[in-house]
Amino acid sequence: MNQAKMISVVVMLALLVLGSFSIFTVTETQRAILFRLGEIVRTDYEPGLHLKVPFVNNIRTFEKRIMTLDVEPERYLTSEKKNVIVDAFVKWRIEDVARFYTSVRGDEAQGALRLSQIIKDSLRGEFGKRSIQEVISGEREQIMNLVTVNASKQAQEFGINIIDVRIKRVDLPADVSDSVFRRMEAERSRVAREWRSQGAESAERIRADADRRRTEIVAEAYREAQTSRGGGDGTAAEIYAKAFDKDKEFYSFYRSLEAYRTSFKSQNDILVVDPNADFFKYFKDSKAARQ
Repeated sequence: MNQAKMISVVVMLALLVLGSFSIFTVTETQRAILFRLGEIVRTDYEPGLHLKVPFVNNIRTFEKRIMTLDVEPERYLTSEKKNVIVDAFVKWRIEDVARFYTSVRGDEAQGALRLSQIIKDSLRGEFGKRSIQEVISGEREQIMNLVTVNASKQAQEFGINIIDVRIKRVDLPADVSDSVFRRMEAERSRVAREWRSQGAESAERIRADADRRRTEIVAEAYREAQTSRGGGDGTAAEIYAKAFDKDKEFYSFYRSLEAYRTSFKSQNDILVVDPNADFFKYFKDSKAARQ
């Protein structure tokens, strides 16, 4: 009885072990390959539990999610034969697991190495067609799109799908950077001088126009003032003439008082003239003044 129980337990354990070797799980983030004695049998497994033949079949799983490859910074020559240092990264994933396994033996590190070489070759070709100015500021987006398309075609050979290629930085070596910096500084100085020259020319033109207008306004105002003054003087002369005709003696007296007021505005005023002159006739006796 005990021997029968032991046999039953051994058989159950063997069945459990056999069952555990017969079942495998594929998660949402994995792709799986089923091998039969080293030969690829199936690759289209959905997530979940699946069966296999123990000791005949074996399973190899691979990452299904998008992975990031940070490509090492590399020097590339531009069309001007100048070096630039480019830092880029790639978004990729395994699309065809069978091809990926047969091409790089399913080694993700080896696949990333192959992919890195493809990206570097594509970048080298695109940078070699362009000048420093174009690769730094003008056509970076175009370069990334072209590299993504070209590298995707080559990466299909390894069962890899390239999602995107992004350029993080484009730097210049120290000697090239100094040369470009000096050239940019000279160009900005030239533009600044040109703008200053144009500004000075505009300022002189504005000043000349303002001076001309000021002269015209002053001349016009002076003309109007002289016209008004001439009219006023004529009116005043006419009024004086009429007043003189009405009472010549009073008018003479009034004019003499105006002359006295003008001549003796201050106590320090001194007038050297003959006392018997006609200027002082109204300081004397009024009878004598009427003579």
